[in-house]
Amino acid sequence: MDVAAQQAHIYRKATCPWGKKAVDLLETRHIDYVDHVFDDRRDEEQFKDEEGLKTTPQVYIEGRRVGGYEELANHLNVERPESSDGDNAGQSYQPVIAVFGTALLLALATRTGLMGFMGFSLSLLACLKLMDLRSFVDGFRQYDLLAARFAAYGWAYPFLELGVGLAFLAGAFMLPMAAIAVVIGLLGAVSITKAVYIDQLDLDCACVGGNYDVPLGFVSFTENAVMAGMGAAILLGLL
Repeated sequence: MDVAAQQAHIYRKATCPWGKKAVDLLETRHIDYVDHVFDDRRDEEQFKDEEGLKTTPQVYIEGRRVGGYEELANHLNVERPESSDGDNAGQSYQPVIAVFGTALLLALATRTGLMGFMGFSLSLLACLKLMDLRSFVDGFRQYDLLAARFAAYGWAYPFLELGVGLAFLAGAFMLPMAAIAVVIGLLGAVSITKAVYIDQLDLDCACVGGNYDVPLGFVSFTENAVMAGMGAAILLGLL
C-alpha cells in the first residue's frame, strides 16, 4: 500500500525542532497526518509513560509506531537523516550569545553603557519573539506561571518587553516601563526557578523565540533577574 495513502499521527511538543522536521517530512511526502501537540510538559510525560517511551516526537502510521524523526526518515527512504537522539539534541546557547554579543557591540558603538546594553538586548529578544509569535507563546506557556493560566499574557509579553527596551534606549516613559520590567522580570525568574530547580523540568527557553533549542536555566534566570534589578534601580532613582 502506498505510504502517502495512509494516515499518520504525530505526537510532539511545539518547540521541538525534530517534531517540526517530522511534520515537514510528512507534508513533503503528501502524507495525511493528525498533529498532536502536547499542551505542556506534564502532558508529554503522561504520553511517554503510557506508551513506554523515553523521547518525543513519535510518529504512528496506520496504528503502528514508526518512531521519531530519524526513524520516519528511514521508513520513507530519506537518505542520511539528521540525528534526533534525545529531546535535547541540538540544544545550544549560540542564539543567546549572538543576541547579547550584538547588543554589547551596539551599546559600545553608541556609548550608551549598561542602559543601552539592556535596551538593545530586550529589543532584539522581543524582535525574535515577534517573528513567530505563536511558536513563542506555545513554548512560553510550558513554564511561565502567568502565561500557563492566561494565554493573553504570553501574546502580550513580547510587546511589553519591546516597550521596556525602547524606554531604556530613549529615556522616555521610564517609571511605568521600569515598573513593568520589575513585574515581568520577577515573574520570569520565579517561573524559571520553579520549572528548572524545583520541578526539574527539561525545557527549551522561549527567550529567543519559539524556534530555537536554548536550554532553560541559569542564563534565562539571570536575564530576568537583571531586568527586574534595573527596573527596581530606576524606580529607586539609582539609575
